[in-house]
Amino acid sequence: MNKLLYYIWHPLIWLISWLPTPVLYILSNVLYYLVSLVGYRKKVILHNLKKAFPNKDEQWRKDILHKFYRHFSDLFVETMKLQHISDSEIFKRITFSNIEVIEEATEKGQDVIAILGHYGNWEWVPALNMHVTASGYSVYRPLKNKLFDQYMLKLRSRFGSGNVPMKKTLRLVAGLKKENKRFVLGLIADQSPARSEIQYWTNFLTQPTPVLMGPEKMAKMVNGKVIYFKVSKPKRGYYHIDIIPWNGTPQTAKEHEITEWHIRLLEKSILERPELWLWSHRRWKYQDRYQGQPLK
Repeated sequence: MNKLLYYIWHPLIWLISWLPTPVLYILSNVLYYLVSLVGYRKKVILHNLKKAFPNKDEQWRKDILHKFYRHFSDLFVETMKLQHISDSEIFKRITFSNIEVIEEATEKGQDVIAILGHYGNWEWVPALNMHVTASGYSVYRPLKNKLFDQYMLKLRSRFGSGNVPMKKTLRLVAGLKKENKRFVLGLIADQSPARSEIQYWTNFLTQPTPVLMGPEKMAKMVNGKVIYFKVSKPKRGYYHIDIIPWNGTPQTAKEHEITEWHIRLLEKSILERPELWLWSHRRWKYQDRYQGQPLK
């Protein structure tokens, strides 16, 4: 059934991705209407918003729900467009500031750990690879459906960046170090850890929240430059990433210091424009494991 769905879906998406971007945003408007009509993950989204913003009223949360639906619909067509978007168009639609932070680290022989969240359009972020000297890699969790997984990997490699499954990251980094090849390793850090892998809790959006320690551990292992991608959406179809460096030496950082740093930056962005975060995932599904330890 999954194969049949893929072979029906893939040619259709391939054809749609040839449409000019303005036309795709008309399609996004239609998709927004359908998503709103169906109420895609509505209960999960409203539940998350109520947890994160307990002082906001129901109408405010419904407004954010629909703003999220609009952004989510845009994100869907923008991801499809990756198949055929030109270099010149992606250069205009996603811009970066402070690229020199990465280039200076590369010149010094340092590798870079780049941290971001499911905020804005994370699927276009690998376009960074066209702006820097070092090789870009993205850490990902493989999809259960192998055909869809291969499709997404092809999209994410569109600008020459590599992709590495989470469980093979250490092997990749060790190999690049051995070959003395400089790299930028991108890690999305706002997923929920597996229940059995919870090591640290923090206060995130008013909630006790388990967080991944992988980015901090990788930063300490590499002991290179740690940066955060602060994403903004100036207008529809356009994103800007401000590269924020962490000013410290990872190997001598206090435990959880790097983790708290990037969590607070993401939290600040969400408070500024909540509709740009991925509210449809069950971020607080393991709160029954929280033992009441002091939180940051």
